[in-house]
Amino acid sequence: MGERIGTDQPKRRRAAPAPSAPAASPANLLILAAGICVVVAAVAPIVVHWLTNPPDQRMVDLEVYRDGGRAVLRGAPLYEVLTQPPQLLPFTYPPIAAALAVPFTLMSWGAAQVTWMVLLYVALAIVVWLSFRDLIRRAGRWAPPAAGALVGAAAWLVPVYDQARFGQVGLFLLAMCLADCCVRTPRWPRGLLVGLAAAIKLVPGVFLIYFWITGRRDAAANAVLTAAVASLAGFALLPGDSVDYWFGALLEGGDRTGAVNGTTNQAINGMLARLYLPGPVTSLLWLALVAYVGYHGFRLARRATLAADAMPPGPDARSALLAGVAITGLLSVLLSPVGWIHHLVWIIPVIGAVLGDGRDMRRCLFAGLIWLYFLFPLPWWGTRLIGPDHSIPSLVVGRIIQSCFGLAALALIVLLGRRLVDRLSGRPVCDSSSRRESGVGTLTA
Repeated sequence: MGERIGTDQPKRRRAAPAPSAPAASPANLLILAAGICVVVAAVAPIVVHWLTNPPDQRMVDLEVYRDGGRAVLRGAPLYEVLTQPPQLLPFTYPPIAAALAVPFTLMSWGAAQVTWMVLLYVALAIVVWLSFRDLIRRAGRWAPPAAGALVGAAAWLVPVYDQARFGQVGLFLLAMCLADCCVRTPRWPRGLLVGLAAAIKLVPGVFLIYFWITGRRDAAANAVLTAAVASLAGFALLPGDSVDYWFGALLEGGDRTGAVNGTTNQAINGMLARLYLPGPVTSLLWLALVAYVGYHGFRLARRATLAADAMPPGPDARSALLAGVAITGLLSVLLSPVGWIHHLVWIIPVIGAVLGDGRDMRRCLFAGLIWLYFLFPLPWWGTRLIGPDHSIPSLVVGRIIQSCFGLAALALIVLLGRRLVDRLSGRPVCDSSSRRESGVGTLTA
């Protein structure tokens, strides 16, 4: 006999209808408007200041990108182009970056500046959300003003302030790397954004190492493939310029990017260059320190990420994961031959990892101290302290203060990878080399 169908079968429950999204009430719209007003009030002084600065003293890096785009359009040698006096800045990015800058050459200078500023603060809002989402979620219906306040607080950090001053690309690259590493279920192949960021500017390539050592092998492969495809597209579009870059301009290093011993270079190389050591000694010491800091730094980034993988999903796991990503971002600045102050926008996810969801008052206090530390241009105070007389006491103290952002980045790597991870996990984390050597680690949302 066939199987009976009817009353003898268990009845299926009708699926409950999905809850509809709450209607946008006038109160919610007012709260959203309040959040937007907070952001506008916080960033307006920065925007007005730099958009009304003398034309040759504002958003000079945006002008570099535009000159690169113009060189692409007229077929001029990309790496022989210099911006207008007094800067006379060369184009230092891979050729594909110049091709991506072409739309900004089709705008007037004023429209390009305004457009860049808007996009820059959109990128900052994305970075703030990815770095402080647990704290923002705790605000409930007041999340828009809370997020607006965080965006405003981040906008005044010296590295972020300099992003607006120079018209830099760093916040865009930061947003891409954070999204690729911290979003639980991205709508793109994980690694794609890191690969694109590395194709635009080589420094985010450190995340290829991060993906590999944390067991995210598929993401590492996607990043390599994306970077390779974008670079080959640069060869296809600009073959001559690509040869000039990969076999010429790239090898010039700091000679094209500016004075390595300048105050704004907070990389290990810059800190050493300001010590007046003989050239060969500086080079050997730099290589040794890069190897030492890189080895231990990536171990701490791996340690934080493996701790996040071992935790149940939640704010602590997200803070540990963010700590691992932030450590890698700080390493990208410290290990590079030049790591300008505006590259230290990675301090935003550092603060986010330390702060977490805001329930731990000790973490809140320390996050506030980090924010306060990077709120003032301390390295330039060191430069002024040295003065023209170069007396020994002022020289020693001045040099330390001059490199204080880079020194702080070194300290924060240890803080995030050791103290914070131990506090989040409730016990010291065993960084066994056998854990997650293969496969893909669990990303927490």
